[in-house]
Amino acid sequence: MKYLDESKQIIAYVGGEKNIISLVHCATRLRFSLKDKSKADKEALSKLPFVLQVVISGGQYQVVIGPAVHDYYMTINELTGIGTKEKVLEKTEGNIGEKILKVISGAFSPLIPLLAGAGMIKALLTVLTEIGALQATDATYAIFSAAGNSVFYFLPIFLGITLAKQFGANAYVGGAIGAALLEPNFTALIGLEDKVNFFGIPLTPVDYAATVFPIFVAMMVYGILEKGLKKIIKQELQLFLVPMLSLMIMVPFSILVFGPFGTVVGDGVSNIVIWLFQFNDTVAGFILGATYPFLTILGLHWGFTPITLQNLSVYGGDVIEGVAVCAVYAEIGIAIGAYLKGKKHSKIKKIAGPSILTGIFAGVTEPILYGIVMNYKRLITVIILSSGIGGAINGTLHVTCDAYVFHNIFSLVMQTYSPYSGFLLGISASLVIGIVLTYFWGITPADKVDFVVVDQEESEVIEKNLKQIDGKVIDIISPFDGEIIPLKEVKDEVFSSGVAGKGVAILPKNDDVYAPCDGKITALFDSKHAVGITTEDGIDILVHVGINTVMLNGDGFECFVQFGDMVKAGQKLIHFERERIGQMGYSLASPILISNADECNEIILNDKKQISKGETVYQVVV
Repeated sequence: MKYLDESKQIIAYVGGEKNIISLVHCATRLRFSLKDKSKADKEALSKLPFVLQVVISGGQYQVVIGPAVHDYYMTINELTGIGTKEKVLEKTEGNIGEKILKVISGAFSPLIPLLAGAGMIKALLTVLTEIGALQATDATYAIFSAAGNSVFYFLPIFLGITLAKQFGANAYVGGAIGAALLEPNFTALIGLEDKVNFFGIPLTPVDYAATVFPIFVAMMVYGILEKGLKKIIKQELQLFLVPMLSLMIMVPFSILVFGPFGTVVGDGVSNIVIWLFQFNDTVAGFILGATYPFLTILGLHWGFTPITLQNLSVYGGDVIEGVAVCAVYAEIGIAIGAYLKGKKHSKIKKIAGPSILTGIFAGVTEPILYGIVMNYKRLITVIILSSGIGGAINGTLHVTCDAYVFHNIFSLVMQTYSPYSGFLLGISASLVIGIVLTYFWGITPADKVDFVVVDQEESEVIEKNLKQIDGKVIDIISPFDGEIIPLKEVKDEVFSSGVAGKGVAILPKNDDVYAPCDGKITALFDSKHAVGITTEDGIDILVHVGINTVMLNGDGFECFVQFGDMVKAGQKLIHFERERIGQMGYSLASPILISNADECNEIILNDKKQISKGETVYQVVV
């Protein structure tokens, strides 16, 4: 094999085959997931003559090779077979807190657009009923309510799918385990506690709609169970026997153990909160306010509902919800702070904007918690402080919620809280602290990639206008409509440093990639996210759609050319689902590079801010 010796060196310097969890590659780099990064020798790797750079980013050990990356990948894979191994969540680095956050984030991230969309429906229905345009008894209301409530009611099913993927198990079996907790034959048992048993074992049927704690525990166990079953069951029987046994074991265990355990934990939390209020209102208010967002994340906040209803019936007001309302406004404040911090077209704007509206109008804050708070470490501290301080104020002033309502703009306007001035003081403190801390402190430099502007600053240019000079000039045209971004502003060290090549990046406004020049397809990847073209003059052009989109493994991409094809400038090469890829959290800034820029006399960049498909993006002088 041509790259045998070099590949052996790479394997050795990343800590050996046993230190590698998985390996993938993109257009320029090998992407290793390592068990222990301290075993890798970055300095030795960087000194290898065929290695351009070593980057540690996104939990990956990235070895930048250049155009020959696929050959090195194939050689390493033939030597070790490591490239086909699946990533195992349990083996990744980090402390237990970081691993828990990674699991929660990975479980909810795919659901964020759905949660936000459903939350907006709930907000719209609230507005329509408040202004009298709809009645809660109307069939129209019922149908739209079903659309808005679906994801929240069936959350155990969705989380069964996403969590099973996190733990490397069959996602559809995970979804089926969640569905079993909502299946009518089981839900019909709710309320029959004294008469229900499973093979003689007494059980307490619980309503699991919209709860997440039991399914989280169940999927952790299921991930281990499936791996164990596959080890002891013959491969030819695994197709039906592994799912069958998984369902037969996990569903009863979820009902007998995990569900009741979550209920016991929820009841225990409720009892502790009651005791705290008897001990000291201010301390209780701070602790309840600070912890309420996390109880919401785990679905344990429902444990307060019986106490709230009883307090409303007996006393006419409930101090628990009188404090918990501060958490809602703290979360809205964080979303507002994040929105203000984010720049135009940034990822955070797209998440924070709708989530603010669902929080204000519907009191639904799950999109904020799952989509914003849990993804940025400092915001966990912000939510604790902003919710806790507001809760302490409301606890000290004995604020009560006087009706069972969602905490939204309408319950505020209808003055459902008393004393109302104390309520306003508490939620204002939570809201303002959430905004201010998020904007000025809550976002670390490592987080800023989701907040930065895709600006319209002037591109870095060699000359102000495109011009003709001595030598042959080749026009490289834009492969799509979009906004030009100077390469140094691309949030990827390899591209921004120029190691992978020189040129510009473009934020595309359409979903198709067209050939930037005449030439031959000399690089094409299974992931379909990038294509290389070599002109007759030997210029190597790379069009790379988005950043880190190789991780999608071709999902959302369709290719219309093959390796070795001759193409004409303007010919359609790739179709990609721009909106979907952006929603999944990937930057769409797309570098258009000359890989062998050192062999060119000069590169003259266009100084425009916006460019249309077919316009000259830069000229190459050879």
